[in-house]
Amino acid sequence: MFEHIERVPGDAILGLIEAFKKDTNPQKVDLGVGVYRDENGTTPVMRAVKEAEARLLKNETTKTYIGSHGAPEYGKAVLPMVLGASSPVLEANRASATQSPGGTGALRLAADFIAAQLPDKGIWVSDPTWPNHLGIFSAAGIKLQKYPYVDADNRLDFDGMLAAIKQIPQGDVVVLHACCHNPTGFDLSQQQWQTVLDVVRERQLLPLIDFAYQGFGAGLDEDAYGVRLMAEQLDEVIITSSCSKNFGIYCERTGCLIMVAKDAEQMENVRSQVAIVARENYSNPPAHGGSIVSEILHDPELTAMWREELTEMRDRINTLRRDFVEALKPYGLAEKYACVAEQQGMFSYTGLTPEQVDRLRDEFGIYMVRSGRANVAGFSHANLPYLAKAIAAVND
Repeated sequence: MFEHIERVPGDAILGLIEAFKKDTNPQKVDLGVGVYRDENGTTPVMRAVKEAEARLLKNETTKTYIGSHGAPEYGKAVLPMVLGASSPVLEANRASATQSPGGTGALRLAADFIAAQLPDKGIWVSDPTWPNHLGIFSAAGIKLQKYPYVDADNRLDFDGMLAAIKQIPQGDVVVLHACCHNPTGFDLSQQQWQTVLDVVRERQLLPLIDFAYQGFGAGLDEDAYGVRLMAEQLDEVIITSSCSKNFGIYCERTGCLIMVAKDAEQMENVRSQVAIVARENYSNPPAHGGSIVSEILHDPELTAMWREELTEMRDRINTLRRDFVEALKPYGLAEKYACVAEQQGMFSYTGLTPEQVDRLRDEFGIYMVRSGRANVAGFSHANLPYLAKAIAAVND
């Protein structure tokens, strides 16, 4: 039965992990895998998470199912974090939360919901975007199109983006990155968000906002500007949120699909359909990650501790961005790579060519995706001199 099945290339990033492990270069650097790392190159467990887990272990009384929408306490914690504690959307009961296995799971729920309920609509993603967007939406059978996002000079192409969105057919879905755009790190300003809102409203498009990195850009509330603007100004919005990154619980796969509808009654209709989609995908989401988030966000002491830790992580990344550009000054490359200091979040579209990336890997043991996307959290003050020297060498 399986004779006709062909082998396909493995995931590029997973392939980098294996190649990095086998590399014997003592100065090797991993800039590929999209996880936060500290100065020692490890992905730490946050102190607030440790404390929350200790409490859960002590007080947990059951391992029963939590339902297709997940634990109600989780939704009650995540909705104010994403939409704001005093959100008029929440006051009007226009939003619904469905716990999911990571932000990826939330995206798949959204994709299947769109395929089932809006079968004649296409979906538009930025070029470039997170590669898994392409796989998720295509697997759901949705017609996929792209709009420009970065120009030939490795800068945000807002004019090109806007011109393309203005041509999207009425009623189609447009995918927007809330902050810390993956893979480029180029984010929209508040004024640009307002302009996009005007076009989305005029074209009657349905925005799907991928909110994977809340808190890694400018701050928890600052990063939510575009999300809250759209949710408050439009009748219908889809938001896919992840807690895997900002709580550092990657392996717990903790996300949330947030549906915003015109009114409370319409929301109940939508919510009933999302439950079916979740049921047909994985039945019930895993509970542990959501329980950690709920425990932290419902306790003022743990919330304050978590916010402090998240701020430390964000500040470290922003400092490394500036220090990276500074390290390139002796080689006359600071201006060429100045964009790295202007971007936000863990990822940077460096502008390095595939050939330069290959040389960095083969000659220096520096690993990143061939598009030139680097995980800035892989930088450290110990490896920045080596990185700068290597990048100068491939720019000769």
